[in-house]
Amino acid sequence: MKKAGILNRHLAGALAELGHGDGVLVCDAGMPIPDGPRVVDLAFRAGVPGFAEVVEGLLAELVVEGATAATEVRDANPEASELLESHFPSLDLVSHERLKELSAGARLVVRTGEARPYANVLLRCGVFF
Repeated sequence: MKKAGILNRHLAGALAELGHGDGVLVCDAGMPIPDGPRVVDLAFRAGVPGFAEVVEGLLAELVVEGATAATEVRDANPEASELLESHFPSLDLVSHERLKELSAGARLVVRTGEARPYANVLLRCGVFF
């Protein structure tokens, strides 16, 4: 049994399978999930777990070379916007519709219980060397 880090066995296993360039969509409870990517659904109740908590946990375990979010997050969800921009100074912003299109190419979707709008980010895995 692991004693630290992500303890959810489905999520830990899915993260171990990721490689350079793979996409990981971290999304709120309302984001449409496309057919194709593996899904680890962490949503328990509205707001649990929250977007920030899941993003922070993933960033502690993954090498991320880039991230894409919806432009709408800036006005509709300033807390999520600040979180993303603090971690990703070169955050790519696209329309929410475009983010939904891009999410179809993700290898993994991690659904949170977040109930605030536009709390979604598509992470692009990097390499540790």
